[in-house]
Amino acid sequence: MQGELTGGCVCGALRYALRDGFRFRPYACHCTDCQSRTGSAFSEHMLFARKDLELEGDLDSGSFQQPSGAISTIWGCAKCKVRIFAENDTRPGFASLRCGTLDRSSEVVLAAHLWVRSKQSWVAIPEGVPALFEQPRDQTEWLELVGPTKM
Repeated sequence: MQGELTGGCVCGALRYALRDGFRFRPYACHCTDCQSRTGSAFSEHMLFARKDLELEGDLDSGSFQQPSGAISTIWGCAKCKVRIFAENDTRPGFASLRCGTLDRSSEVVLAAHLWVRSKQSWVAIPEGVPALFEQPRDQTEWLELVGPTKM
């Protein structure tokens, strides 16, 4: 996922452009929290530098405390409530894009699958793509698994 990326919500009231900059490779999360939040089998995420995101439209947000104690704030369209990105208070300056909101979401190539211990039984992980029982334990493991596309 190189170059400027664009996307938005379902109703079109919120649009964004993600400038080419620091970002990690996309990954799928199969945890039960992501399943509940999306109403789907998994979610696709891509960590990026928050300063690279330009938004047009009204945002709405909600916050919750994760099991780790971190506070996560989810940002999305104020009209249709589609989640666009999330910020975590333990990663200032970075956010996690919901890749399904990209205009060219069909071009997303997942670098890894996380929390496969709770994945739906009918989901098949492609051969050769890393699959973790849970998630990376520290920043070094995150970098090795989905590391940045630009430094």
